[in-house]
Amino acid sequence: MSKLDQEKQVPPQPKPTPNKEQPAHPDDFYQQVLSSFEKEAYTKEEIEANQHAWQHVEAPERQAVQPPVIHDFPDYFFAGFWIRLFAFTIDLILIHSVTEMTIGSVYRLQGLAIGAHPFGLYQLVSLAIYLAYFVLLTKCNHGQTIGKMIFGIRVISFEETQLSWQTVLIRELCGRYVLQFYWLFYLGYLPTIFSKRKQHAADYFADTSVVTINLIKAFNKQAQVQQDV
Repeated sequence: MSKLDQEKQVPPQPKPTPNKEQPAHPDDFYQQVLSSFEKEAYTKEEIEANQHAWQHVEAPERQAVQPPVIHDFPDYFFAGFWIRLFAFTIDLILIHSVTEMTIGSVYRLQGLAIGAHPFGLYQLVSLAIYLAYFVLLTKCNHGQTIGKMIFGIRVISFEETQLSWQTVLIRELCGRYVLQFYWLFYLGYLPTIFSKRKQHAADYFADTSVVTINLIKAFNKQAQVQQDV
């Protein structure tokens, strides 16, 4: 029998089975996590929500130093000075109409003189109507006064999904009271022209700004179309 024939008759040796006790590759851990999602039948949205919820567990110090920004819009989403000025003008016309129909009517019927004292009854009631208009509409109408509704703009917070009473009171009560107190204080609106996120003085204190709704709608619609393709 030739040497070649002898080699053919040698039975093949079985391949050694891998030792299951050996440490797994680091990537295997992530594969197990992903496979656990498949076993639990999580949706894509639920997986993303879990990933976001678990970030503070992985790096709590990073979450404490860098709090998440709720509304991180591109610069061109923010409403500019002029469109906000037009909306503000409409709001002032409406406020003046309400004032004339309420305290103004009482003064005319009673034949009372309005006077020029900054803390007279007529001035205090007019101020209350002015501030209540902006506070109540901004809070109860999701960041929109009537003027903002007409021009399609909305107040948003950079730290809240919905405007809280604290944010609204800082911006619309304290901020507007100070800005209207003396005519030079109206210069506090000018930073809207050149600031990156179109914020005036009260916006800086409340961490808010104003965005154009149609731009956001167009962006979301385009993003949805790209997902469907």
